[in-house]
Amino acid sequence: MKIVCLDAATLGDYDLSVFEKFGSLQIYTTTNKEQTIERLKDANVAMTNKVVIDKDVIDACKNLKLILETATGVNNIDIEYAKEKGIIVKNAAGYSTMSVVQHTFAFMFTFLNQVLYYDKWSKEGKWCESSIFTDYSRILNTLSGKKHGIIGLGTIGKEVAKISKAFGAEIYYYSTSGANKNADFVHLELKDLLKTCDIISIHAPLNEKTKNLLTFEELKLLKDNAILINVGRGGIINENDLAKIIDEKNIRIGLDVLEIEPMMKNHPLLSIKNKENLIITPHVAWASKEALNALMDIVYNNLKEWIENGK
Repeated sequence: MKIVCLDAATLGDYDLSVFEKFGSLQIYTTTNKEQTIERLKDANVAMTNKVVIDKDVIDACKNLKLILETATGVNNIDIEYAKEKGIIVKNAAGYSTMSVVQHTFAFMFTFLNQVLYYDKWSKEGKWCESSIFTDYSRILNTLSGKKHGIIGLGTIGKEVAKISKAFGAEIYYYSTSGANKNADFVHLELKDLLKTCDIISIHAPLNEKTKNLLTFEELKLLKDNAILINVGRGGIINENDLAKIIDEKNIRIGLDVLEIEPMMKNHPLLSIKNKENLIITPHVAWASKEALNALMDIVYNNLKEWIENGK
């Protein structure tokens, strides 16, 4: 059996040699569109995170029997056509919940506690020049007593809500699917949530309902000094509109995801004036070492189950 990993770079330093017990293993660091068919033409099993496996690839790769998605989302795979051709697609879920939750609070507390400002302030020697032991040039805030609005009350959103509540925050939510009802928290319509909450965090998938969910019209409803965090998916916030609102309104933004990744060199967020109000991380909220190991345990067991049980 031939196993081909198309984009090992997305898996960090994980040792893929554990898959060699199942057959011959071919590892590629990255794979572009023009290389995919050539690399999969003799493969029985394809392992992919972001490399697209569409109808053309499936038709050209006659030996392909199993696609292992090394992520939860399978937008890069033509699921229906794969099924039609008898190819099984197996993804991974639930491996990164606490990692993403932790990143959400990392954004939140960095802003609430003015961490970046005071780190820079201290390293510039300003503390050395202070006449008192502390400093009041920036206002710090507690999470306790704040109104925290959650967009997308799925597994991650619920965990964030639980922890935020433990800190003393009031929890409100907007369900993007309309399916999640929770008596423990207060449901608000989107515009009311944006106007009401001090902190808003996004934990929703990208789909027809959430694409451009927050445009300039919605963003201008945010409170002055509000914190907006997106660890869901890029494309939920219109990034051109976000770049405008950051320079017009005193809001603070934490982004781990963008509509196009990697980030474009001419991205409007790179040209904003109020840079201290924006923190961007490169889609790493999911990528703790623990989460990556959990992910690959699932992928390993998905392959093992297919070999042993054919499913």
